[in-house]
Amino acid sequence: MHDVVVQTLLETADIDHLRAALTRAGFTASGIAARLGPQAAADAGRSDFRAALRITDSGDPLDTMIRLFICGQTEPESAVAAALAPLPVATARAAGLLVQGEGGLAAGVDLEPYGDWWVLSDLPAQPGRQLPADHVLGVGGASTTLAGATVRTPVGTALDLGTGCGVQALHLSTHARAVTATDLSPRALRFAATTAALNGLSWELLQGDMLAPVADRRFDLVVSNPPFVVGPGLATHVYRDSGRAGDGVCAELAGAAPTLLAEGGTLQFLANWVHVKGEDWEDRVAGWFAGTGMDLWAIQREVSDPLDYVRLWLADASEKHDAQRAAQWLDWFAAHGVEAIGFGLVTARNSGKTDPSVVCEDLRQQVQAPLGDRVAEWFTRRDWLDAHDREQLLAARYRRVDGLQLRQEATMGEDGWMVDRQLLAMPEGLRWVEEIDPLILALVSGSNGDLALRDQIALLATAHEAPTEALSEALLPVIDHLVERGLLLPTPL
Repeated sequence: MHDVVVQTLLETADIDHLRAALTRAGFTASGIAARLGPQAAADAGRSDFRAALRITDSGDPLDTMIRLFICGQTEPESAVAAALAPLPVATARAAGLLVQGEGGLAAGVDLEPYGDWWVLSDLPAQPGRQLPADHVLGVGGASTTLAGATVRTPVGTALDLGTGCGVQALHLSTHARAVTATDLSPRALRFAATTAALNGLSWELLQGDMLAPVADRRFDLVVSNPPFVVGPGLATHVYRDSGRAGDGVCAELAGAAPTLLAEGGTLQFLANWVHVKGEDWEDRVAGWFAGTGMDLWAIQREVSDPLDYVRLWLADASEKHDAQRAAQWLDWFAAHGVEAIGFGLVTARNSGKTDPSVVCEDLRQQVQAPLGDRVAEWFTRRDWLDAHDREQLLAARYRRVDGLQLRQEATMGEDGWMVDRQLLAMPEGLRWVEEIDPLILALVSGSNGDLALRDQIALLATAHEAPTEALSEALLPVIDHLVERGLLLPTPL
């Protein structure tokens, strides 16, 4: 089924007319921000349109478009026609871009300026209006999270697996020579095709479930915001439900990495995983990649209680409260020993190493944006560590990351302040905070790039009256950890 030609919502000439109208009106992210001002724009982003409506009462094309597509208002047909010209109103209505409202026309789709682009999707959820099964999401928290976390190195071929309205494909177009986008939903592909055409871009669009449309093909970069919602496998909404039980869809995507990635290729996807009683979540996610030969860095950003999780996703689609369905969902969690659900980012790379690096860890703190740069830096440091043997690590010189801070916690006693804990803190980058002992503090304090690690350890061994060889064996894993996290950096790197 994936070899069909994907039709756009509008004919090519009409898309050109729409683009001309949007451009002429200044219906762009910067144009809207300039018209509304920072406070009204921020309020509108939180769905408080009072200030925006007061500001946009001139009737000019930009005001009309803001009221129509941002504030969700019904506007007089004459004003809409003037704003969209040269695109005829009748054409826009026939394509579903506009619908008849009381006393005028209202938006039939979500037409959102996004960066330097425009994105078309279904209208967002409204109170009391349940989303249909084939609803196509617009720009949301998950899509912007993945966009910010993607490594933006120039590549030849890129795949957006489960593209929806095409948000990730837009970003891929900035650094990939060729972009392929897939989706199970024909409706999503029509929106993605229209988004691409409206922005003057050309993507290969394929219909099918998960990996089926790209079987036997390899890509330099694959990104995916898959339908990762964890549950018993009931599929009610295509944008969130895969039809696989548990976290099976993410395990399936991970297992396909060796056949999906070209040599040196990278796979990045958002995922949910279950925390099962008696099992570490790190082992579970690492297990998805067992035998694949992939380097892996999986970071857990959030953890939800099962009850909160079920409530979140039932509300996400504006579904009416269904106590029986919620109970069945929770019963499934209980029957499978699910104590919590984790959310995070998985990055895997086909590096060709005989002994790939596999790291799964919590990363709950806010990091320096964009996260994609931090991911790239992590892999650069991990590659350096993996390429150096014991003697090379000892011969290398290390320096503290710029701005590294020492924080101390102390308790007042009879003899004054007694230090209870010492922590190293990175104010930028991944912003790790590491508890350390005096020996590691001395090691880090002396890491200014002047001495080889071997010489640093010799000095510490003399100061602490410890055997140099034993101290080396104890400190090499510490060096690996501190370099991997970016608190210490080899010179040069």
